[in-house]
Amino acid sequence: MNINRLLIGTLLIGSMASCSISDFEDNYTDPSKLAETTVGKQFTGMIHSNRLYVLPGYGDYFVVNRITSNRYSQVTGWVNVENQYVPGSAAVSERWDAYYNFMAQYRELQKVYAGLSDLEKENNRVFMITAAAYFYDRTQKMVDLYGDIPWSEAAMLSTNEGDYPNSYPAYDNAEDIYTKMLDDLAVFADELPDLQLSNATKEVFRTQDLVNRGNINLWVKYINSLRLRMLTRVSGNSTFSERAETEIEKILSSPADYPVVTDNDSNILFKIHTLGTLMGVNQFRDGLESWDGNIAGKAILDHMVNNEDPRLTYLFETGEKANGQYLGLDPLLDASAQNALIESLTLSIYNRSTLSRNQYFPGVIMTASEVNLIAAEYYLKEGQEAMAKTHYEAAIKQSVGFYEYLRSISNNTIATDPVVPTEESINAYLAMESVSWDAASTMDDKLTLIAEQKWLHYNVVQPNENWTEIRRLKKLDLDFWVDNSNQQSTPPDRWMYPGSEQTYNTENYAKVQSKDKLTNKLFWDVN
Repeated sequence: MNINRLLIGTLLIGSMASCSISDFEDNYTDPSKLAETTVGKQFTGMIHSNRLYVLPGYGDYFVVNRITSNRYSQVTGWVNVENQYVPGSAAVSERWDAYYNFMAQYRELQKVYAGLSDLEKENNRVFMITAAAYFYDRTQKMVDLYGDIPWSEAAMLSTNEGDYPNSYPAYDNAEDIYTKMLDDLAVFADELPDLQLSNATKEVFRTQDLVNRGNINLWVKYINSLRLRMLTRVSGNSTFSERAETEIEKILSSPADYPVVTDNDSNILFKIHTLGTLMGVNQFRDGLESWDGNIAGKAILDHMVNNEDPRLTYLFETGEKANGQYLGLDPLLDASAQNALIESLTLSIYNRSTLSRNQYFPGVIMTASEVNLIAAEYYLKEGQEAMAKTHYEAAIKQSVGFYEYLRSISNNTIATDPVVPTEESINAYLAMESVSWDAASTMDDKLTLIAEQKWLHYNVVQPNENWTEIRRLKKLDLDFWVDNSNQQSTPPDRWMYPGSEQTYNTENYAKVQSKDKLTNKLFWDVN
């Protein structure tokens, strides 16, 4: 990795005063005020440093997702061009550098904590548990893109007191990273609920926690739900299959001991509370809409239209000249036909009032719909059909409610008012032949239903999870234009490492170079 660039991220940006959001912004922008740090302030700085990769930022959406995950998932439409299935260097570097800048802040937090007395460590333990869980969530997404990454030795230059020769990080095996994270999260799940916090620590944690605002119960649900996601992700790999089955069963059968996100009130969301600060979502508009990045993909739009999906009018707008008809861009058309359709203004777009121009749009971290779809998959494979159906239908209802919520908090009215779902319309949707659980006759058919609902729920809101689950489950019947001009003629199985790794981390990169292929599947990708 580019060590010089990485060093920029190791400044103590967490050393800011912990007052109001406006104070937070003022202190953040003036390095002269960063005289000293604390665990709590560094915790905030770590979360803040990565905010535009949780909240919808321009770099993440326009530079990265527009040309990768959104296309590979066919949630958006685009004009076919040669070399389109090779993730561009700008996208790869953007995601890589953002993660390692974020990791550098996490290392600073660890460094500050290591310098405390035993009593101070005990008092600040809550910050380290929740910071690690948040860090592991972001790490999981990186591993799911690349496989092996520099991890246990990465971003250690400040910790190593500027020792360059000993700070070039080796690559950790992807399976080892997952194992370490799952081991730690299991410990956190038992430790955090029983952690005794003084009133002073509770107040500091509430002030410094930008994600759950100091709500320990939400952090516990987040940790257990993240475990479910990660265990499900690796469940097909023989090394993890027994562990996954045992731990998922333990979590789902013991809600009192291992609560998870089961309703929309406990969704884990990075919420915007005040406009006009560094915490705003003003970049979502350009990130999603620029260069026609918000055009609807034909497959996802057709699925929603044909099945009278209650989420349709919350997620999509009809084209300006479409006479009220929903039309998605066909990925199999040639470029000239696709350009003509775009210029005709008949194509549907993602709903601007619900999504891209909603300045209160939160960073979506974990939702009840996702957790219930995970549970549905587990119970299906365990032969518990009734339980699987219950969670499957609950997931759909919660997804509908989630998009209603997103629209309800929007301060934008450019799109027409959506059709408010009724109990009857939701039940009618659940009874549609291509949605109905009972109409699916085999386990494979039912697993396809789960995969499709993940796709519909994630869409452009959680693009990383969307493409990852599509690769894992292999249940969506998506047709892609074949790029015969390039060796990578269809979407890849992983991303390649950025060129900076070959340049700056040469010796360690050489050890993983043989794996650095777009066709090299991740360890959990066994279907």
